[in-house]
Amino acid sequence: MFNQKNWIMDRRKFILNTALTSVAISVWPFAGCENEGTLQSTNKVQADQDPTKFILNEVSIADLQDQMQSGQRTARQIAEMYLTRIEAIDKRGPALNAIIELNPEALSIADALDRERKAGSTRGPMHGIPILLKDNIDTGDRMMTTAGSLALEGHYAAQDAFVIKKLREAGAVILGKTNLSEWANFRSTHSSSGWSSRGGQTKNPVSLTRSPSGSSSGSGVAVAANLCAVAVGTETDGSVIGPASVCGIVGLKPSVGAISRTGIIPISDSQDTAGPMARTVRDAAILLSAMTGVDTSDAATAENVGKVSTDYTTFLDANALAGKRIGVEKSHFKGHEGVVDAYKKALEVLQKAGATLVEIELLKDIDPLGKAEFELQQFEFKDGLNRYLATANAGVKSLAEVIAFNKANEAQTMPYFKQDIFDMSEERGPLTDAHYLEIRKLSYSSRTIIDGFLEKEKLDAIVGITSGLVQLIDLENGDCYPTNGFYFGQAAATAGYPSLTVPMGRVHELPIGLSFIGGMWQDGPILGLGFAYEQATKWRVAPSFLK
Repeated sequence: MFNQKNWIMDRRKFILNTALTSVAISVWPFAGCENEGTLQSTNKVQADQDPTKFILNEVSIADLQDQMQSGQRTARQIAEMYLTRIEAIDKRGPALNAIIELNPEALSIADALDRERKAGSTRGPMHGIPILLKDNIDTGDRMMTTAGSLALEGHYAAQDAFVIKKLREAGAVILGKTNLSEWANFRSTHSSSGWSSRGGQTKNPVSLTRSPSGSSSGSGVAVAANLCAVAVGTETDGSVIGPASVCGIVGLKPSVGAISRTGIIPISDSQDTAGPMARTVRDAAILLSAMTGVDTSDAATAENVGKVSTDYTTFLDANALAGKRIGVEKSHFKGHEGVVDAYKKALEVLQKAGATLVEIELLKDIDPLGKAEFELQQFEFKDGLNRYLATANAGVKSLAEVIAFNKANEAQTMPYFKQDIFDMSEERGPLTDAHYLEIRKLSYSSRTIIDGFLEKEKLDAIVGITSGLVQLIDLENGDCYPTNGFYFGQAAATAGYPSLTVPMGRVHELPIGLSFIGGMWQDGPILGLGFAYEQATKWRVAPSFLK
């Protein structure tokens, strides 16, 4: 029989050891944790290149636009520089392993955009900007879409995902695809974040023995290590904000429905969304602006009419915190002393910027929803994946066939951990099942809980520690999460509300993030608050690639 009391006590450990959060959170000193062709750049790669030295280190989208507009560099030259960087430190040197595949058409795309600029036409702030995409997003080109799985190797999508069409229209140069926690970390309760059977293990550029978190591991690492200007991740619960936090960058999980999910390998129709990953809040806002839109194939986007922006930078104000009321997650005042101290310093910044802080206990009400969320995801994963595979150019056409493929190729597909979440999901019934309808209603009750705090306390946002200190990579035992860790992703994830993480400094040289969450369609205001906090702190630090 399900023991509600024990579940509440262990919910965070369970959720973060399973893939539904897609977040690997923990670290020392707690007990209980064991520790299609490649493009060739015209620039020569130095095998002994210092990974901390790069001429485009920490450049912003605006910096790159200035360089192209002034004639200092072309889009092709910038793309070549990032490709050289990828060869030097992702494939060689520290071998971050963040990139699963490069786009053989990247330079021709850049050339075409250069010709447009020379003719006096630009498409907007993303024109000529090099980006990377998580490998669960369809591209109708010469790159595969595999979710990191050998079961989907050789799968070339017939057309771009809706969000990729938007990005191409905006002028983005797609350099390639990033590695991820296989199947967006929804295969095993003992997975290692950032590992896939197709791509292997991605490393955290801050400390190469540390987890990059997941499931948007490669996207987070690529941005942090300056392998691209910005990247696209996806999140069901924690998959954007987790890697962003532990890699020391900005990540936004938007309101569900702001960005189309058509052409993205699914987990949960209730919670899935793509999201921007960047080194600054402004760059995240620029990328988000190019991604939103109404897609007739994704009913959730019909709700965003008049509620999303084509220019989220208009919300960015260094004084945005002045006069705001911010809810503060009280439970995060207990735990690792260094993390708690950093949290308190961040709150002092909010106060000095003119915000009124109100202590609340949001997680106390959200935590009991964990079991319902996990079960809901199993139902929706089976349904969504079967529908995706039924029309995909893949050798497997259903979840059952993926399970069978993995069993038949166990040495290659499951050398470290198995597929118990797949097995649980395959046993679930259709979305008309009475139990599914019940748990969907329960999981969505997080909206009522969040709205209740926002309305009762007249709050503009709620903040908490995005995640705790990141663990060592442990392929044999999988992700380890101490009971006194931190996580602030579930509430916004189950509600479908926006969640933004911004660097909150470092503890033991490891990055941590502060999360801002708000009500539905409050993506712009949340970005504004995060921007004001970022400008007051400037706590983003380029990685040191510590061994």
